[in-house]
Amino acid sequence: MADIEALLKQVTDDPKVRELMAQLVRELVAEALAEQTLETMLVFGDRDRLDIHPTAKVNNAVLNLSSGTITVGEYSFFGHGVSVLTGSHDVEKFGAERQDAIPEEGHDVTIGKGVWVASNATIVGPCRIGDHAVVGVASLVMDDVEPYQIVAGSPARVIKTIDHEDGE
Repeated sequence: MADIEALLKQVTDDPKVRELMAQLVRELVAEALAEQTLETMLVFGDRDRLDIHPTAKVNNAVLNLSSGTITVGEYSFFGHGVSVLTGSHDVEKFGAERQDAIPEEGHDVTIGKGVWVASNATIVGPCRIGDHAVVGVASLVMDDVEPYQIVAGSPARVIKTIDHEDGE
């Protein structure tokens, strides 16, 4: 922050103005860093295969688009450390051949609207998570989840269906 003070000294000689400006700069930088940290995604693969609705909140997630698309519906949100993986390798191959044998499609992940994916969950495609479902903390989802279901565990299992009226 000493650099800020030096820069502001070039702008004004008034120490009170400099202090107010320095405080404002510190607050703006802190806010920008908080936003960047909150919604920073690590994306592997072609970003054109990623469709996140503008109302969705995807925190610091890992998104692998190597073997399919990822779609995140409106008002869905992720906790921290979520991984959504379309990437896969051919278990019938070995060594370098297995390492390089990555299918280009067929492992899509679709996350419906209003879905809550809790922290440290891993979703492996191909799978579809239905509208308003909940994926519990540290769960491993490898199959479809029906709308309004709460799943948890590794592998994830249905633990409850959320009561709801038709039309939400």
